[in-house]
Amino acid sequence: MPRFKDYRPAGVIPATLLAFDDDLSIHERATRRHLSHVAATRGLSAITVNGHASEVHACTFEEQQRLLAVALDEIGDKLPLVSGVYADGSLEAARLARMAEQEGASCLLVFPPQSMSFGGQLRPEMALAHFGHIAAATDLPLILFQYPMATGLGYPFATLLRVLEEVPSIKAIKDWSGDPMLHERHTRELQSLPRPVTVLTTHSAWLMASLTMGANGLLSGAGSVIADLQVALFEAVQAGNLPLAQQINGRIYPLMQAFYAPPFLDMHNRMKECLRLLGLVDKAVVRPPLCKLGDQEIARLGTALQHAGLLREGARVMAAV
Repeated sequence: MPRFKDYRPAGVIPATLLAFDDDLSIHERATRRHLSHVAATRGLSAITVNGHASEVHACTFEEQQRLLAVALDEIGDKLPLVSGVYADGSLEAARLARMAEQEGASCLLVFPPQSMSFGGQLRPEMALAHFGHIAAATDLPLILFQYPMATGLGYPFATLLRVLEEVPSIKAIKDWSGDPMLHERHTRELQSLPRPVTVLTTHSAWLMASLTMGANGLLSGAGSVIADLQVALFEAVQAGNLPLAQQINGRIYPLMQAFYAPPFLDMHNRMKECLRLLGLVDKAVVRPPLCKLGDQEIARLGTALQHAGLLREGARVMAAV
């Protein structure tokens, strides 16, 4: 059963990383340390596990269940836990949803099934079927993960409205549309529906611009490294304090330029290396097909941490690579 009943997703929700040992098994002690460190950040609404940031694509059902159990044991009395539902098939997604509710998650982040990438945008009934199966399996609130339309996995706006209307347990979307015009439409129209749906931006590469458009929260893997700066930026924008928001964004900027540089798929790999440079994890092991970053890129990450004011110049960078 959920430990935080009636949780409604909004505000700042970091997506945490998953630590692995050299043999690629889950490093539970390091994962607990990371979860505890992030959860200590003032002003968070919840924490997400079993998402992109925790390499959910490379984790079995049993490992996802274990990660959620570990997170609940470590920080579940402090903050609500959002657990990802990442599956190609709707029946497996429903099984993940039931498991997460039974373990004690407070909310679910529902990824689009990869099987829809070959034309699912032309079949809105597929999105309805997917969310219908999940909603029938759990009473937990859902966050719909909106991908860029170019991936083939984004929901067209008309489909999105229909899904939100027919599946009332969807309380928020995680907006990764990648399109500023569409993102602003989401924030304006979805949050103004008769049953408002919160827009949680995950446009971390242009977070300040996104928040000023009106998103009522953010859900981001970058929060695994800079949760405190994300909270500060969100609060400054909410308060209408533009100079302060610009100042905070100036610190965030160098890291976003480093995290989301090509290839985009290395973003969470880079975040792990930053945690290692900061001394917050001992190792930055990723599961294949992801591969460890090269020394030059790790050094660039160290420089970005210095420019963000998070790492004293020369303190760890050369020793860490």
